[in-house]
Amino acid sequence: MPASLSSPQHLYIVTGSSRGMGAAIAARLLQPGHTLIGIARSTHVGLTPPPGSTLEQWTADLGEPLGIAARLEAWLAAMPPERFASATLINNAALLNTPGPLDADPPQALSAALRVGLEAPLLLSAAFLRATRAWQGRRRLLHISSGLGRRAMAGSAAYCAVKAGLDHFSRALALEEALQPNGARTVSLAPGVIDTGMQVQLRGGDPARFPDQQRFAELAATGALASPDDAAAKVLAYLDRPDFGEQPVADVRD
Repeated sequence: MPASLSSPQHLYIVTGSSRGMGAAIAARLLQPGHTLIGIARSTHVGLTPPPGSTLEQWTADLGEPLGIAARLEAWLAAMPPERFASATLINNAALLNTPGPLDADPPQALSAALRVGLEAPLLLSAAFLRATRAWQGRRRLLHISSGLGRRAMAGSAAYCAVKAGLDHFSRALALEEALQPNGARTVSLAPGVIDTGMQVQLRGGDPARFPDQQRFAELAATGALASPDDAAAKVLAYLDRPDFGEQPVADVRD
């Protein structure tokens, strides 16, 4: 970290930072006074840190999350506790398998979806909390959920399970952190419907295997999808709300 950054910085860690809304979140967070760590399978080539900011991009497969969680914990533990005025982990990365019945998914694809979408956020959150427990600044965990964590849909059983798991994880974690001095605030946040590759995958599904395909096609046709940048702006506005964490499960549309 550059020696010139002697004043307290604000630390942000974003998974899935190379594509879609994660890339838009990373771009918006890369500003003076911020240190940004992006974690993704590839780098975001469009990110250029302005003066007074720090950028690290870690390439990692979150389908194998133990190593990257250990790396994050070691990196955080090496930082002086007073280095950052705040620290925020944004668990954004997720996988959507081919829309269709659960028994049509290869076991490897199911395992990857569960590891990237649920196991990795839990491991990274645990590493973050352990390494920053003695820090005095504000600590926050933001998990990008979905309305499908709260409303089941045929053809997306694994994705629904992952997002429902994130929601209930956030509820339980909020109870735990409320018992800690300077406990972290946590929210599992649904960001609305966004025009990303995941939406392309949904509206391109086979209607015979995915009954809701037409609904997703209509969302795109009627202009009902938010751009990744607009969605990122709403997510970050929610993150900066003074009541962030009072409701551990939330929706930007509430």
